[in-house]
Amino acid sequence: MGHFSATRHFSRAGYFLPVIAAFGTFVIAACDDDDDSTAPTITAGSAGRGGSAGSAGRGGSAGQGGSAGRGGSAGSSGAGSGGTSGSAGTASDASAGSGGSSGSGGSAGSGGSSGTDGGTQFDGKEVFRNDTFGDERYWTDQLRLHEVIQTVNPTTALSVGLKVDSEMVPANVLASADLNAPATTVALLKLGAVVGVKAEVDASDKIVKLGVTCALCHSDVDNSVKPGIGKRRDGFANRDLDPGKIIALSPALTAAQKADLNSWGKGRYDARWNQDGISKPLPIPPIYGLKDVPLEISTGDGPISYWNAYVAVTQMGGMGQFVDPRIGVNVIRQPDLVTPKLPALYAYQVSIPKPAPPSGSFDAAAAARGKTLFEGAKAKCSSCHVPPLYTDAADRLHKPAEVGQDPAQAERSATKRYRTTPLRALWQHAPYFHDGSAATLAAVVDHYDSHMTLGLTAAEKTDLVEYLKSL
Repeated sequence: MGHFSATRHFSRAGYFLPVIAAFGTFVIAACDDDDDSTAPTITAGSAGRGGSAGSAGRGGSAGQGGSAGRGGSAGSSGAGSGGTSGSAGTASDASAGSGGSSGSGGSAGSGGSSGTDGGTQFDGKEVFRNDTFGDERYWTDQLRLHEVIQTVNPTTALSVGLKVDSEMVPANVLASADLNAPATTVALLKLGAVVGVKAEVDASDKIVKLGVTCALCHSDVDNSVKPGIGKRRDGFANRDLDPGKIIALSPALTAAQKADLNSWGKGRYDARWNQDGISKPLPIPPIYGLKDVPLEISTGDGPISYWNAYVAVTQMGGMGQFVDPRIGVNVIRQPDLVTPKLPALYAYQVSIPKPAPPSGSFDAAAAARGKTLFEGAKAKCSSCHVPPLYTDAADRLHKPAEVGQDPAQAERSATKRYRTTPLRALWQHAPYFHDGSAATLAAVVDHYDSHMTLGLTAAEKTDLVEYLKSL
């Protein structure tokens, strides 16, 4: 706001870290088609890739009383091409106006996409990296984390997974920086070098405002300077980040809340904890390779702009609106700083390519045999992981029992099911399954060999793993 997704598809205080796009469940199974979930409502709909209306479209959010098309925004009785947004629903946190956002959606190519909404240009890359959507009201005014960060030195910050973009810091400054001085943290924030964290610093070097962006969880660095410091890599999951421990530093939380948060661990986040009080954190997902993927969250509740709106409003605490009666969430804050930017954010996210497997990281001959197995009748992998996207997400969702997965996360969702994870760059983001319960690809194959009674030999399992490493 971030493992990935299959078909269709908010309280306690809403101020937590971003998780955008979906938590992946690796599925090899035969499935049924009886998903009867309905499309969500996101009030004052959002424009996406400038399209005409259609059911739960990619990049667009549904407005009140209508469903969004591929980027189109839904109006109060449906949407036209780039249509007018629907009326706002019941106010929560702020009074809601009757009108929503309107305009035509648009997208640009990779490397910094932009969308148009209401006559204003937004650059998707800039939104992803630097837009807080006004969430300083939570991180500063409620959580008071600016007071904590003021006292933290870079060495401590790096130890909880915060990253430093070396390209934002002059080389001579970086080489001589005192990483044990809190003043260096403030200096890095002034330079905009702390990935996913934005701060306003006054003339006396005091942090007066603090907010977070999508990049906090869904970008890392290449460690080219030292661990945690290097060139930024958008779309990579920050599996070093300990969001629970960071949030638990807030002086505004109760002892019980802090206990939950401190139990999450590195690379994990629970995007529903502040809604239902259940603490079951999932691995932070990467968000590369999403072009043309039908649904991007593990339970298939909706397309990526649905999840972007959910995270920006209910997790980051941004100024915007998200309403989905299926899960009992109705949050509307004015002015809406989220909805107009969803098209551009979407365009940038889907422009991020998946990283290629490193040279020599898999056995090509074994991978070729594994591909034959994957697509054949014995392993049956491609019956759900349908090439080229390696998902059947556009057609169906899966009951937890079908794939032998813990139903806990599905039960917290709108669909009560899981989508088939699109398989991309699996070599890069262990652990696997939506809940991270499989530490290795070998464990994934073992699970489905047992659950599906496939009867794979040890050699066949090895070949399948090599093929998965090649994707």
